[in-house]
Amino acid sequence: MKKTKYRKSWVILVSLLIFYALVMILNKTGIMNDYLLRVLILMLINIILAVSLNLINGFTGLFSIGHAGFMITGGYVAGFITTLLFNISSDTPYLLALPLFLLAIIVAALVSAVVGFLIGLPVLRLSDDYLAIVTIGFGEIIRVIFNFISFKKKVGDWEIDIGGPRGLLGIPPLSNFTIVFIVTIVIIVLIRNFVYSRHGRACIAIRENEVAAHMMGIDIVRYKVLAFVLGSTFAGIGGAMLAHFIQILHPTMGGFMKSVEYLIMVYLGGMGSISGSIIAAAGLTAITEVLRPIGELRMVLYGAVLVILMLRMPNGLMGKREFWFILPRKERMRDA
Repeated sequence: MKKTKYRKSWVILVSLLIFYALVMILNKTGIMNDYLLRVLILMLINIILAVSLNLINGFTGLFSIGHAGFMITGGYVAGFITTLLFNISSDTPYLLALPLFLLAIIVAALVSAVVGFLIGLPVLRLSDDYLAIVTIGFGEIIRVIFNFISFKKKVGDWEIDIGGPRGLLGIPPLSNFTIVFIVTIVIIVLIRNFVYSRHGRACIAIRENEVAAHMMGIDIVRYKVLAFVLGSTFAGIGGAMLAHFIQILHPTMGGFMKSVEYLIMVYLGGMGSISGSIIAAAGLTAITEVLRPIGELRMVLYGAVLVILMLRMPNGLMGKREFWFILPRKERMRDA
């Protein structure tokens, strides 16, 4: 049985390496242009944010509508660090900037985790409706805070404002396909391992029946806070990736509507399905880009597609099912 397990692990690893190599070869040869590569990177970032939100809403049964707030927190923290503290620019050699960028990502994740803990600890003792209201309020608070935070930066003979209502400009382009691809795979593996661990089973038990989980001795508040903090941490990492990809952040990006986009990805893919979040995040990102040439009309078609899909598949594209390579060996044997 161990040989089979290792063989399947090698198959997954080799498949990922082939996919990565294929993308790089297509880009180098010009078959895949830079625009398509940027769309692919944006898909990966949205996958991070959708899967991390699914950990909160789908697997633990909470109802957070402020995920974009944690995303923008991580983005601003990492952006301020690389832009102001380390003074990295687009001219800085990438090998020199990469360790500093990774440090900024770690700090952004820690700050997002602390913010998630401070918000979740007092609120998660209450019902989910209160959590939804508080997370909406948190998104607005974050928007207002970053709207007022600004710094002075000297560029040559000029002194310019960084942050504030103009947004955070001049963020170095450090999120290339390689780093985003690796971070996305690592986060998916971490969330997958958590979900199928003893702690993840406790979160799923809370989602299914909170009273029964409490009667079985599960610490409800502890596991709710744990899932909320983990989801917030990964959202902060996704925000750091996004900030150093689009090279600009604005306070409005942490608002209600951005959080709704990630909610749509989770519900469309399937609550409690990592595979569903991956499919929905990639699919909706692609649909948005395909419909971009028709302007505002794309929002009408975008909404119509969502309505049709949710009417035909009320449990989402995957429901609670997973791809075989995401399931642990015991789950695969049971399904077989």
